[in-house]
Amino acid sequence: MRSIWMGIAPGSSTTRVVAMAGPSETILKAQLSKDPVHPRALATLLEALALWEGQPVRAVCGRGGLFVRLQYLSRSVHGRRRRSVQSGLGARGRAPPRQAPASRPR
Repeated sequence: MRSIWMGIAPGSSTTRVVAMAGPSETILKAQLSKDPVHPRALATLLEALALWEGQPVRAVCGRGGLFVRLQYLSRSVHGRRRRSVQSGLGARGRAPPRQAPASRPR
């Protein structure tokens, strides 16, 4: 399976992002603000790209000789079926009524 390769380069005033589907096929280029506002912003960006392209995303984030390697593999990319939000719910989206446990004879 092909992979998307992403480079994330934090700078002094901006963060540059480039994603490639092959050695010469750039599919995303972005210049973002220096720091993300939300703590899950990077994970969500990787997930969004994996879901959009239907391929795993491998990324490296680094600055000044220090690099972190990241990888995001979406469940749907691997062909596993995601559970429905309404699985286990009744016909109207409500949980079925609970039955009282059967009493045991003593």
